[in-house]
Amino acid sequence: MFYYIEGTVALIDGAVAVIDCGGVGYALNTTVNTLSRLRVGETARLYVYTVIREDCFDLYGFYTREEKRSFEMLIGVSGVGPKVAVAILSSNTPEALSLAIVSGNEKALTGVPGVGKRIAQRIVLELKDKLGTDLQGFDMSPGPSAGPSAGPAGKDKLSDAAAALSVLGYGSSEIASALKGIDVQNLSVEEIIRQALRKFTA
Repeated sequence: MFYYIEGTVALIDGAVAVIDCGGVGYALNTTVNTLSRLRVGETARLYVYTVIREDCFDLYGFYTREEKRSFEMLIGVSGVGPKVAVAILSSNTPEALSLAIVSGNEKALTGVPGVGKRIAQRIVLELKDKLGTDLQGFDMSPGPSAGPSAGPAGKDKLSDAAAALSVLGYGSSEIASALKGIDVQNLSVEEIIRQALRKFTA
């Protein structure tokens, strides 16, 4: 099973990026967000998800592990296939998608081609239920390490950021560590998530 493929971007054809790795061209279906970060002739590493069925062997590639995790999470929802998941992630970054799920913002999903109200509701419902399990026992109290004078607003932001990071596949101990030292009082939830993600990739 492929974890990632690294090589030269040989071709971008619609929603497919071809990565030349050791003289073999791997065609990876991907998102608009990933395609925007690729340049023909430059080296790139894409994290890979493989779909194998009787009638296909498809590779899906993502510029970040968070985007790949979001894809895996989406296709785990009943009625959401790889093509719909790619469409969703072409319209939403992983951070925006996780916030939409945490806040129950179905409208962020219904604007995506192929995603009707019922599917959007199912995505929000099933993944919110997953959050309840993943965050059991997680201390949402900001504490002194979460930033200066973190009040009720800071606690709410911290809860939303922690839930969003859980959607992206991080465990409670990883989330707690990444949120330490971030000024949750004065930053938006999306910026808190971005700063935490930078710590994961540092």
